[in-house]
Amino acid sequence: MTNNTVEEMSSTANDREPLTVSTRSFGEPWPEFNDGLLYRDTLKPSDSGSTVIEFYSSKHANSAPLQGWLQRIRNGQITIDGSVVMDPNTVIRAGSELVYHRLPWKEPDAPYLLEVLFEDDDLIALNKPSGLQVLPGGLFQQRTILTQLQWQATKKCFSLARQEPHPVPVHRLGRGTSGILLCAKTKLAKTRLSAYFADGTSIVGANSNNSVAISTVRKISKIYRALVSGILDEDEVVIKQPIGTVRYPGVAKGLYVASHSGKPALSKVKVLERNLQGNRTLVEVEIQSGRPHQIRIHLSFIGHKLIGDPLYVTGGQPKCFDPEVGDGSFAQDGGYQRPMKPVPGDTGYFLHAHQLVLSHPTSSEVIKITAPLPSILRTHDEANEIKSVTGDTAY
Repeated sequence: MTNNTVEEMSSTANDREPLTVSTRSFGEPWPEFNDGLLYRDTLKPSDSGSTVIEFYSSKHANSAPLQGWLQRIRNGQITIDGSVVMDPNTVIRAGSELVYHRLPWKEPDAPYLLEVLFEDDDLIALNKPSGLQVLPGGLFQQRTILTQLQWQATKKCFSLARQEPHPVPVHRLGRGTSGILLCAKTKLAKTRLSAYFADGTSIVGANSNNSVAISTVRKISKIYRALVSGILDEDEVVIKQPIGTVRYPGVAKGLYVASHSGKPALSKVKVLERNLQGNRTLVEVEIQSGRPHQIRIHLSFIGHKLIGDPLYVTGGQPKCFDPEVGDGSFAQDGGYQRPMKPVPGDTGYFLHAHQLVLSHPTSSEVIKITAPLPSILRTHDEANEIKSVTGDTAY
């Protein structure tokens, strides 16, 4: 199976019934507040002799302004070697452990129920709802898919009276993106599935001008549905625009954008339906690399941003480069307030990871997984077919 092309894999998977059809869902409602966070620092010799406020205001200036760190210290949220310190001018020494206790906070609303699309002893494929973050980050430290997987594993441990590792996601989907998310249940599956995704991206870089070579070695194929603004004239478009990062307030590691100096990225776009009256196009996108926000960036780069995308505009650039807070004040916990301008985690666009075909990480059997389409991302024929079967136009 290792020599199969993606096209052969898809054909083989289409010739038979899916391996597993599951309608099981799981998920626990979110508590009103999360548990807060602990941030630990072990002091280096170069830090010795500094004061607590000097250390935090210089080393972690991206977390809070000077006045914010003063507030946190005086609030008793900093400990040195386990003892609370409330004097900002306390001198610190090399080898000491400083801990900042971030207070619990109410995270933004997020869905919690997860539908299982496929599951065996090695992996589980979930139907991720839009609005739910995959891994902790930013304001979402508890309301994530990873947390639900951990909670589910804990429940199983109680019923089985033994400790079992929880599944872990092997790739990411944007918070606003819905659809298939693969998670590994064993270390071997995690290693191999992660390699599938990494190999696809690295192969694009090595063969950016040779699409045939790319298709012959990939072990995974990802198909998305998207609703974009404007009318695409061509039925099929191949986008090879590199993607890099730029400094962007509110995004610590930089914002991903279309950039000539960025890393290679390849997306194949196929028009499914044109809505001339609504000036929008329903498209299918196959990505052959896995750059962050790749589909949003590539489609906006060619002048057809995703409908409802609050961040990216024509050219694959952000709508605004100066998302500063409105009044310059800081939040209740002393940190910076959330930028008022768009950031990558904002939702509102229509993007769905619809189909995934892969070589199973241990058996090499071809698996095709499909996540049901949201109604807005169906063609007229697909909508009519569902209506004829269910009698429900909103299904």
